[in-house]
Amino acid sequence: MKIGAQLFTLRDYCQTPEDLASTLKRVANIGYRYVQISGVCEYDPAWLKTVLDELELTCVLTHIPIDKLKADPKQVAVDHDILNCDYVGLGWYAFADKTPAAFVEELTPVAQALAESGKYFMFHNHAAEFTKDEDGVHYLTRLAEGMSSDRLGFVFDTYWASKAGEDPAAWICKLAGRLPCIHLKDITDDEKMAVVGEGNIDFDAVFAAAEQAGVQYMLVEQDDCYGEDPFECLTRSYNYLKAKGFD
Repeated sequence: MKIGAQLFTLRDYCQTPEDLASTLKRVANIGYRYVQISGVCEYDPAWLKTVLDELELTCVLTHIPIDKLKADPKQVAVDHDILNCDYVGLGWYAFADKTPAAFVEELTPVAQALAESGKYFMFHNHAAEFTKDEDGVHYLTRLAEGMSSDRLGFVFDTYWASKAGEDPAAWICKLAGRLPCIHLKDITDDEKMAVVGEGNIDFDAVFAAAEQAGVQYMLVEQDDCYGEDPFECLTRSYNYLKAKGFD
């Protein structure tokens, strides 16, 4: 398994193409070789691929806004071809207002179009996906039941599972075969996001489950660094994972 950086952590430093290029250079200097593009400025895919290549970085996953996905999934796939990126992510869905059945109905055409173009559609969970329906079944399970594993994968997030009172490693096992990429972030006693290895998650169990589940990339994400320098937070997470034998 390879480790990477989720640029949403550094989104405040990625709001112009110039800043995005500078941020990617700093990420490469930390030691990361894989990135997820999310929360950044508008960019030309060919330009971004050139920047990534110069820094010896590889984009393995994105988060694309739902409106863009629905409007032209074939063009999204073309853009990802330029980036040589197979995984197309959706970062959020309004489960406060909608049901898993609505998700399946709305996004099956997107997943199908992406699959026809050689891409894999992946959905990033938050805590809401661990809500149970009237039959006591988690929304996340309903999503997996509603779309086949070759059409829907999950960018499983260790923090949000923990915040929902769930065991991340157990869920990784449940979702095996749908998890080419996962998000790593830790959780503190007061449920704040934390540097990987500086909170309460049993990451040795997560790593073992991820290996068995077929995870290819473990991407560090820390949405909120609570005033700390996010580059420093990413560095400490990298050092922890490197010490665990990952690169």
